[in-house]
Amino acid sequence: MRKRMTVTTVAAAVLALIVLAVLLAPWISPYPPAEQQLAQRLAPPSADHWLGTDNLGRDTLSRILEGGRFSMSVAALATVLTCLVGVAVGIISARRRGWVDEFLTRTNDVLLALPEMVVALFIVAALGTGFWPLLLALTVTGWTPFARLARTLAYDVSARGFVDAARVVGCSPWFIIFRHVLPHLTAPILGQATLRFGHLLISVGALSYLGLGVQPPQSDWGSMLAAAQPFADRAPLGILAPGLVIFTVALCVTLLGQRAAHMAAAPLLLPQAAHQ
Repeated sequence: MRKRMTVTTVAAAVLALIVLAVLLAPWISPYPPAEQQLAQRLAPPSADHWLGTDNLGRDTLSRILEGGRFSMSVAALATVLTCLVGVAVGIISARRRGWVDEFLTRTNDVLLALPEMVVALFIVAALGTGFWPLLLALTVTGWTPFARLARTLAYDVSARGFVDAARVVGCSPWFIIFRHVLPHLTAPILGQATLRFGHLLISVGALSYLGLGVQPPQSDWGSMLAAAQPFADRAPLGILAPGLVIFTVALCVTLLGQRAAHMAAAPLLLPQAAHQ
């Protein structure tokens, strides 16, 4: 238990530090992110440039701080939107059943069968690059795992006796959903959301790596990886730094989410333990 708390504390501290640095980027960045110093092209780490510079002499640390605002905000908003859409679709499917359940389930199956990245590429290519097209593409392709999980859990909860009792005494469907169904979905959906955040953060980086994220002179972590790749032998930190940041943020959020999901599930397990 103490080891788990230590890991959670370290993950929370590291994530808080990264988020705080990204939020304060306009005030704490050593240099303007787009400022070019051609005389300092591909400079190694130094007191002036802690993580070196890129092929145009731009400070790598400043660009990582600025790029985090785009990458993390898109991944976070996409996680929230996909969770809301997926949970809503799953609960509607489980509660209405019949042709509604059949239609939503088959739609879910079709989208699950399609490669997410290919569909996202098509949407972004059709709508253009930038924050909102990227967010829409990730939302359209990312809600299906939440819908399948929410549908399965909602079916199970709806078959329990306390839901039948609530229906008999005249409780409205909305009351049953918010009072009895959603609380039992919180822990597993939270765990799923943290895993999806890491997946979406990597998807944002992949799409930006392909040139479908922000456009120059703005930066995000994926575009920094693409720009630094041809110069990896001369300035390896250009690739290592944004890659490690993506990995660290995804790992910290996953660890914190698993801990939060465990704590959220504990109250729901108490009634079952009391009956055994």
